[in-house]
Amino acid sequence: MLWNVTAAELLRSARLRHGLTQARLALRAGTTQTAISRLERGDRSPSIDTLRRLLLVMGEDLDLRTRRLAGEHDPAHLRAERALAPARRLERAFAWMRLNAALSAAGRRARR
Repeated sequence: MLWNVTAAELLRSARLRHGLTQARLALRAGTTQTAISRLERGDRSPSIDTLRRLLLVMGEDLDLRTRRLAGEHDPAHLRAERALAPARRLERAFAWMRLNAALSAAGRRARR
């Protein structure tokens, strides 16, 4: 099952499922209730390691997955590109071609 939840929502729902207060979770995790509160409010964004550690002290494991997007392009990126004026799109295309040429040249020099 895939959910679109924030780290704050994930942490809070896990804590409530286990019947823990923020203070009790903090004690188990070796941190402060204030730190847990900030994470649950979304004031701070935890690293994956921090989120995993907090879930582990509640007997849960973090399972992150990826999935391939349909098509060859990110839809949001494609919409943003299409919103640009044609002249700006050409400028960007030429900039990418210059970058590609520079990287190719650097690769050839490195192989010598």
